[in-house]
Amino acid sequence: MAFEPTYSEPATAVVFFERRELERLLRLYGRMVAAGEWRDYAIAGLSESCVFSVFRRASEQPLYRIEKRPALARKQGAWAVLGQGGHILKRGHDLEQVLKVFDKGRFTIVE
Repeated sequence: MAFEPTYSEPATAVVFFERRELERLLRLYGRMVAAGEWRDYAIAGLSESCVFSVFRRASEQPLYRIEKRPALARKQGAWAVLGQGGHILKRGHDLEQVLKVFDKGRFTIVE
């Protein structure tokens, strides 16, 4: 019996956060949990983007989504913060600048 190699489609690459990016996101999350604003989070690595979603309650839709889309890095910037309705609240090339949308007094919690 001869061995026949199997050929399958190559695995698609998954976009994910780098360690420093994830540490920064988790620091922001911890600060917002301590303030009583956020209660849960989810992370998704997809083929074109990665998403850090934050929730007031786990059973609801996310309050905010922080997305990294490397394909947009040279155009609009790889980073974006989206509100509940999918509206882009801030977009840019630098994670720190994009996260400034969460500085005290600069945003309102969507109910």
